[in-house]
Amino acid sequence: MPPPLRQLQSRDPTETAKPSSKSNPILPQRRCFSLLPPLFHPSQSSAFSIGISGPKDWLKEQKRKSSKFLLAPIDASRQSLRSAYLLLMDKESTNSSEDLEQVQKLLKSAARDCVVQERNSLVAFQANTGVEVCTFRLIVNNASSLLEKKNPVKLEAEAMLDDLISSFTSLNSLANESDIQVASNRQRVADALKDTLTSLDKFEQGVKDCLEV
Repeated sequence: MPPPLRQLQSRDPTETAKPSSKSNPILPQRRCFSLLPPLFHPSQSSAFSIGISGPKDWLKEQKRKSSKFLLAPIDASRQSLRSAYLLLMDKESTNSSEDLEQVQKLLKSAARDCVVQERNSLVAFQANTGVEVCTFRLIVNNASSLLEKKNPVKLEAEAMLDDLISSFTSLNSLANESDIQVASNRQRVADALKDTLTSLDKFEQGVKDCLEV
């Protein structure tokens, strides 16, 4: 039996059917996702908490990797001091003026322009214009550049640098004024040289502490 005419006229022929949430479950899910915050875009502050290193950490790592080159002048100075010591203690050596000149040359090389009195005219001129010429000080400045000004590790390394420069100054002065042909004078220079080697080792450790190697 056909439906009554009244029921057929009650429906607007231009009205389109609206899908319900039951018939299309994807739509409400999309609406939910659109309301969620961007979970997969962490802020800059949270990036460090999940293991992403910052520029300072990267620079520290680069310094550690280049530590061998930074410490190379220290090792070269150590070798020069040891050569001078062996020359002083060589029983077959005549301890002539040539030997003294060689010892002085080795000590000057080991000091790396950190003894003011031993600088040549060009290096002295550069120092007077404000250029840092002391290799050991340049090493400390480089190794501790990422540390705070009052950082105890940095302050300790700087104190060791002062001790090293003082030790080199005393050693070079003694070597220049002593007659190494006299056994007692030669021994005094050798003892001062060993003290300088000890200061150099401590200084190297201070630099390594700054680099954390």
